[in-house]
Amino acid sequence: MSKRFFELIAIGLPHRTNTTLAKIIIGREIEGLTDPTRIVTDEQYAKILAQMVKEYKHTRIEPCEAVGVVAAQSIGEPGTQMTMRTFHYAGVAEINVTLGLPRLIEIMDARKEPSTPTMTIYLREGYSTDRDKARQVSWQIEAAPLQEFGDITTDMANMQIVVHVNKAVCEKRKISVREILETAPKKIKERRHYRDFEFETNESEGLLIFIPKDRGSYQNLFQLKEHVRNVIVQGIDDIERVVVRKEAGEYILYTEGSNLKDVFAIRGVDTTRTRTNNINEISQVLGVEAARNAIINEALATLSEQGIMVDVRHIMLVADMMCMEGEVKQIGRHGIAGEKESVLSRAAFEVTVNHLLDAAVAHEADILCGVTENVIVGQPIQLGTGDVKLVVKQKV
Repeated sequence: MSKRFFELIAIGLPHRTNTTLAKIIIGREIEGLTDPTRIVTDEQYAKILAQMVKEYKHTRIEPCEAVGVVAAQSIGEPGTQMTMRTFHYAGVAEINVTLGLPRLIEIMDARKEPSTPTMTIYLREGYSTDRDKARQVSWQIEAAPLQEFGDITTDMANMQIVVHVNKAVCEKRKISVREILETAPKKIKERRHYRDFEFETNESEGLLIFIPKDRGSYQNLFQLKEHVRNVIVQGIDDIERVVVRKEAGEYILYTEGSNLKDVFAIRGVDTTRTRTNNINEISQVLGVEAARNAIINEALATLSEQGIMVDVRHIMLVADMMCMEGEVKQIGRHGIAGEKESVLSRAAFEVTVNHLLDAAVAHEADILCGVTENVIVGQPIQLGTGDVKLVVKQKV
């Protein structure tokens, strides 16, 4: 049974667990095994297995433990040490990401839209190592208004807006003149909800002419010009900026703005690794399980970025509570705390009178299962020894 110590530790255990167990076992029980090439004896092997079982049992929570209180304390106390700042992501001044306490509050509040939505987009093989292809993918993602593809002039005499499309720019960004001439009027009507105009096109000369229906109003003309200048003709509307950076031998795209569904449809995007900090969007596109993982990863990343280490199990418990009903709910009176089954627990949190009145009208009953409601009525709480019911067999 002669095997190397580190080979034994690696059997059936995750890498992070291997490292931790190795340090614990070497430090506490078995001396002289710091050399990874050393062969262990049968006696040492038995000690290793015994210590592994002991450490595993030590990590398990006690029955009836108040895990919610422990999790709240373990996350809340380090949260008081967090700073409130906006981080300039990856050294790029154009893209800012909210971190620290504001970001943690966003996660726990299950905000529909984060204050600084951003995506990290990985590319497939063949695109990730080719800068030109990576740049082409970024052009398909970054929202580009019509004014970037040519000159837009106002013809006051004829009351019209004239767009001269620059063919060289179109060739560089891999988009045809015809596509621009077709897309611009369509998107002004569909996305910008403005329909009081007519248009004419000349593909050979790259001309697009917009004419307001009311030719007697200069206000309508200038209003139309604003729509023409800012209409998005290439890319995804919600993504304002894309930065291409090379990391670890591959090109990665960082965005300002997020649209997971449309980005997944872009050719060359690696959908298995691409991620966003918009948890609500993840829930809608990938489902509640993916949203749960995102809550855990985002919360851990936010805490660890400031040097605060919290056991992942506490965050996992919070994420499970937020997602247990099939959708992401916030921790607060509009979410988990305000939707508890117990009337007294809801009333004790906020807007007491309203909860009691609504419960009385609906003829609700409180079965007193939780902590708060039992404290209110003066009963032992159903945690720890209070959750143990002793059964005694009487002597006949």
